[in-house]
Amino acid sequence: MATNKEERETYYESIIKQGYSRRDFMKFATYIAAYMGLENSMVGQVAKSLETTYRVPVIWEHFQECTCCSESFIRSDHPIVADIILDKISLDYTLTLMAASGHQAEAAKKATMEKYKGEYILCVEGSVPMGDDGNYCCIAGQSAKDILIESAAGAKAIIAWGSCASNGCVQSAKPNPTNATPIHKIIKNKPIIRVPGCPPIGEVMAGVIIHMVTFGRLPELDRLGRPKAFYAKRVHDSCYRRPYYDAGLFAETFDDKNAKDGYCLYKLGCKGPMTYNSCGTIKWNNGVSYPIQSGHGCIGCSEENFWDNGPFYKRIAKVPGLHEEGLADDIGKIGAGVLAGGLALHAIGANISKRKELASRINRGISNEKDIDS
Repeated sequence: MATNKEERETYYESIIKQGYSRRDFMKFATYIAAYMGLENSMVGQVAKSLETTYRVPVIWEHFQECTCCSESFIRSDHPIVADIILDKISLDYTLTLMAASGHQAEAAKKATMEKYKGEYILCVEGSVPMGDDGNYCCIAGQSAKDILIESAAGAKAIIAWGSCASNGCVQSAKPNPTNATPIHKIIKNKPIIRVPGCPPIGEVMAGVIIHMVTFGRLPELDRLGRPKAFYAKRVHDSCYRRPYYDAGLFAETFDDKNAKDGYCLYKLGCKGPMTYNSCGTIKWNNGVSYPIQSGHGCIGCSEENFWDNGPFYKRIAKVPGLHEEGLADDIGKIGAGVLAGGLALHAIGANISKRKELASRINRGISNEKDIDS
């Protein structure tokens, strides 16, 4: 990357150079603003920032992970996310996508760290093994622990991509033999954005970066360091099966009629009531679907310790935060009670109505007999 601003490209210049039109650019600005939860009036600010902001230098580290976060990002719904945003910001250093390797790759990273100290964003994919002094994961002769500390020293901010970097994920599941550790438990002196999910949604990842580019600061975070725009609601809250949950209507097996009719999957182990993510609103695969819509319960992959939170297909005994709604059995009993009560009231009302009608007919009959006799 060039060292003077005259030779550096803005995001807009880079997008146009890649063959996209001004119309494509504005559609992208509108698209990403919507995903960030911004009002329509903010589209202009997003577009202006991308037009005038020089591309942010990024160092993208990979530690204990499966690269599903990068895979999710490059398969984003919008081509500009995959072809431009990821490609351009990550040219400085990313082991997965950069052309250089070995000494050339490491030299590129060192150059960025020196030229843009205090300016670059450090993206981390994967947990860091702290066991055996970090020797379970080594790159270019250094342990992941040492690489993280060195890369974080000059970073403006850190983005922890995915559940591995955010909370340890499967590597930290019991008994956690490598002592896999999330980033925020190692780096304490830098602002850290946690973007959990296995993997996170590509549009969520793009939205986090574009927010930082547009506003020059971190997005609003919850108490766990997650962007509120994407993690403020439970999957349960936006689930189209939610009305069935409230009505006490549940699938008992994956192939029963209730499941086929779209009933709630809570009894089959769905973790939607305790999982904070935007799967039900943004969805996956170009917005086509998400696990629950495809007939499979949420496994809670964006929550801490989700590998140790019990079997995926076993119902949660107690759901944090759902005490005001009750458990499935209680809701089912209440629903059944209300239904039974309604049927009883209906039966009583029907009987009263029938008795009144019968009495009316008897009286009319008596009256008619008197008229005939007279």
